[in-house]
Amino acid sequence: MDDRQKKKLKRAAKVTADVSTFTLGAVIRTTARVFFTAILIFLCTGMLFSCVFAVYVKNTLSTDLGVTMSDFTLSLSSKIYYMDVNGNPQEMTTLQTNEERFWVDLENMPGYNKEEGNPGYLALAAVAIEDKRFYEHKGVDWYRTAGAFVNMFLGMKNDFGGSTLTQQLIKNVTKFDDATVQRKLLEIFRALDYEKTYDKNEILEWYLNVVFFGYKANGVGAAAKTYFGKDVWDLTLAESASIIGITNNPSLYSPYPDEDARERNRGRQRIILFEMYNQGYITHSEYTAAINEELIFKRAVDAPAELEIYSYYEEVVIDDAIKQIMDKKDVNKDIAERILYNGGLSIYACMDPTIQQIVDDFYGNPANIPYAYTSTGQQLQSAIVILDPYNGDIVALCGGVGEKTINFGFNRATKGQRPPGSSFKPIASYGPAMELGLITQNTRVNDAPKGAIRLSGTTWYPSNSGGGSSGVVTIRNALRASLNTVAAQLIDKLGVDTSFNFLREKLGVTSLVENDGSGAPNDRAYAPLALGQLTIGITVREMAQAYGAFANDGVFVYSRSFTHINDSEGNLYLDNTSETIRAYSENTARSMTDMLYNAVQAGTGTAARISSSPVAGKTGTTTKDHDRYFTGFTPYYVAAVWTGYDTNARMAHNPNPACVIFRNIMGQIHQNLPRKNFSTDFSAGKDTRIFGPLVETTPSPSPTDNPEPTVSPTASGAPSDSPTPTTSTPPVIDPPTPPTEIVTPPVSHDPPPIDPVDPVDPVPIVPPPVEPH
Repeated sequence: MDDRQKKKLKRAAKVTADVSTFTLGAVIRTTARVFFTAILIFLCTGMLFSCVFAVYVKNTLSTDLGVTMSDFTLSLSSKIYYMDVNGNPQEMTTLQTNEERFWVDLENMPGYNKEEGNPGYLALAAVAIEDKRFYEHKGVDWYRTAGAFVNMFLGMKNDFGGSTLTQQLIKNVTKFDDATVQRKLLEIFRALDYEKTYDKNEILEWYLNVVFFGYKANGVGAAAKTYFGKDVWDLTLAESASIIGITNNPSLYSPYPDEDARERNRGRQRIILFEMYNQGYITHSEYTAAINEELIFKRAVDAPAELEIYSYYEEVVIDDAIKQIMDKKDVNKDIAERILYNGGLSIYACMDPTIQQIVDDFYGNPANIPYAYTSTGQQLQSAIVILDPYNGDIVALCGGVGEKTINFGFNRATKGQRPPGSSFKPIASYGPAMELGLITQNTRVNDAPKGAIRLSGTTWYPSNSGGGSSGVVTIRNALRASLNTVAAQLIDKLGVDTSFNFLREKLGVTSLVENDGSGAPNDRAYAPLALGQLTIGITVREMAQAYGAFANDGVFVYSRSFTHINDSEGNLYLDNTSETIRAYSENTARSMTDMLYNAVQAGTGTAARISSSPVAGKTGTTTKDHDRYFTGFTPYYVAAVWTGYDTNARMAHNPNPACVIFRNIMGQIHQNLPRKNFSTDFSAGKDTRIFGPLVETTPSPSPTDNPEPTVSPTASGAPSDSPTPTTSTPPVIDPPTPPTEIVTPPVSHDPPPIDPVDPVDPVPIVPPPVEPH
């Protein structure tokens, strides 16, 4: 190779080296840019996520629990009060319970030693087995929490674990125990807040007093009595470890009911004792002695407390108060009950003592209940709820006939769900249809038999009671005669979803059965909504409050049994302010009231008329005469009455026994009240449209945007005695285009018959009992 070739090779090598150097530098520079860009993106994303998460925590995860430790430490009886005629509180009852719910201070726990800072065997046993870093963390053990989340995401397990005693305390107090990320985050933030408010010993004391130990034992005080028949301060180390062992899984580690259960408890106890020894909480000699100690399980035998029998009304107040404490204080039912019974609270009931006494006197004597023949020989049962429609106050109620002999038995007024029959029509079909502009009082409908009318969303079509038809009738007369065919056509024009949702969202009906897609019977269907033959039924309380919207010019008010609760020091603890919904326009409510008044004056509800006040309402009869309903109102009160048998049976009684009960009780209530009349300041409307084929030609009016009253108030400003509007001719209402009709599958069960038309002659107030025949 000559010199020239060598120089060429050398230059080539140099060029190659320069290129390689440039390329490597470019790669390094590119890699560095990508790396730092990724880091920047990661930091920006992290900051953005942190901001979003902070907003989420602030707006969604409220860490305020609503209760404090002081709510639980009291052992004071709570009382229910009512207001007398002068507005002064009078004691109704003192709350009592036979369940073991009492607070044990930490200083009364076994092994407690303040000088040595020893919280006692029970507390240390819980720390050793449940949260060994309890005295090191600030409410959350981040090591365990991180491991729990990794286990959830990598192991695809819906079980977080990793909870500290502080977190377990929060879980035992709150009503949220679902295994979700949101619940876990809420638990974490609350635990961090709690550790800023309470010291470790306070948290241990609270935890030991609220944790569940199985067999209705809430807290260590009840557990000591339940499993060892002694006071908690008399427990040994071995017994303390045995009790703490139950908390992990009460159904597995409770020593009851057999020897296998006791062996599982002993096995868990030995693990806890070893952890206590291993973590330095007990000496080896204490550990050995506890391991060798024989456990003797026995229940404390205490004479059962003689508890006062609560009235139906008092039980409703208790149930409602527990629900309100749960909702507004964000706690579970057990904690709400503990606060209510032992917190020294004062609950102020809405009961009117005069009205309640009338109800109690009537229902307390079975002879007052109309006799209805049945081959089963059962006592005809009944329930009533009377409320003030303007504020939702339940002024009186009764859940059964005869003497009440047990606490928290079956309250037919608030817990019994029975089909309401045709008394459901005003709130499910007529009221919503009028509110949405589909009908007026004078809209004409073809009451025709099946074949002449075809509903758009189903092949189902009902018949009327007796099978007859009346041809073209007005809405006013259709409601008075309780025509099934018309109610079915109204539901068809409304759409089942519109009716169903109106009941739920505007009238507070929660008893309806939703369509779950399985094909099971449900209430989002024609027959239940049109005829009131609901899948399960509706409560008397729900019926009363739904009708209250008619009496209150269209404003629905949720019923309430108490107004507020004060704490043991007289401060406001919970305000149960009335909640309202605008369900109907004023004109709709007054027009419906007028039609329901007509139904009582000359329709199926004539037996409910009273001489001292106008009455508006609707009867209801279900399949095979199993249930007879009447829901009605006066300018003062709304009352819903159900009658039937606890075990379904046909009743034979005319007139409707629910009407008779309504008349007797409401007649007495209104006897000394100044007479009021329903407002006549509304527009009844003219002919608007006809559903179904015409049997005669009738012109239709032109539409107007807003209804105008057909009647003006009287010159004096007082309403007229007659609720029927005059026949003056204002601009006519024509309904807007009805909402989109939703086609639903045909209903598989046959519809029930409608109410038979009761005699129109009024029955005297408080008739003598009818003799059996």
